[in-house]
Amino acid sequence: MSTRRRARTILQFLAALLTLTATATGTAQASEPTLLHFNHTYGVFDRETADAIEHSPYLKDFANFQVRTTTGAGGEKWTGRYLMGRETYLELFGTGDVPGTDLGSAGMGLSVEHTGQLSTVVQHLRDAGWANPLEFQQTRDFGDGKPIPWFDGVFTTDQYDTFGAWGMEYRPEYFADPRSNTGPAQYPGDISRNRYLPDDYRTHLMRDVTGVRLGITARDLANTLPLLRAGGLTVHELPTGAIATDGQTTIRLETAPANEVGLRQLDLALNHPTGTRHVEHLGHSTLTVGPGPHAHWTFTPRT
Repeated sequence: MSTRRRARTILQFLAALLTLTATATGTAQASEPTLLHFNHTYGVFDRETADAIEHSPYLKDFANFQVRTTTGAGGEKWTGRYLMGRETYLELFGTGDVPGTDLGSAGMGLSVEHTGQLSTVVQHLRDAGWANPLEFQQTRDFGDGKPIPWFDGVFTTDQYDTFGAWGMEYRPEYFADPRSNTGPAQYPGDISRNRYLPDDYRTHLMRDVTGVRLGITARDLANTLPLLRAGGLTVHELPTGAIATDGQTTIRLETAPANEVGLRQLDLALNHPTGTRHVEHLGHSTLTVGPGPHAHWTFTPRT
């Protein structure tokens, strides 16, 4: 398999921060309406941390928590630990769970809410000078060997180090399949995150991801910012990275050498405030819940 084709394959199935308080030194850019919205982020952790997350009794109460193996385009499989909220979710891996990735690899999916909006994002990329955005379609196999279209996606490039961000648009065929367990459309062309995710979050404490902090290389940052801008996010460039927001979730990207990259922190909104502070140590990570309506999950940098 050629290097480019292998990169395409890896990027396809990978398509599985702190509250903004700093003053940006760059100029905010959000000239277009917000088309892309934070959908989910993933990180690859050491086995101790991944196993602690997978077997934590607390997380099963804290969130709509699942461990599952997914089969995507071309038969690629990955096994993740999922914490699902109302509109956003987390996808957490251990080393070896995602072929082609290493400790510290991470990624982020941003999705549109209306059918046809991804084509506008792609056009914005072309208008900004990205002549050949990497477009692809992901499929999902529910275990019967009959994959169905899942979502259309776009990367700015197939040249990346350890982090990839992609835009995505769920396919109507996916919503129409009863195995997807998705909700009914609330408006014409509804392919929203809220429709895609189940309502089981209501019986747990975690509601949504409100902040993501990641360490990524300078090249990965340069390849990510054009997608965020094309999707209409407000982007502030900083001397050490960038901060972007879609109005609900704040994304902090910090430049780092390749041996220090990875998911560093998550900020989570809760369904209701807690009166006490609970601390849960999960491998090389710490989840602090409350007091109040928020939780924070920090991950020890890889060594």
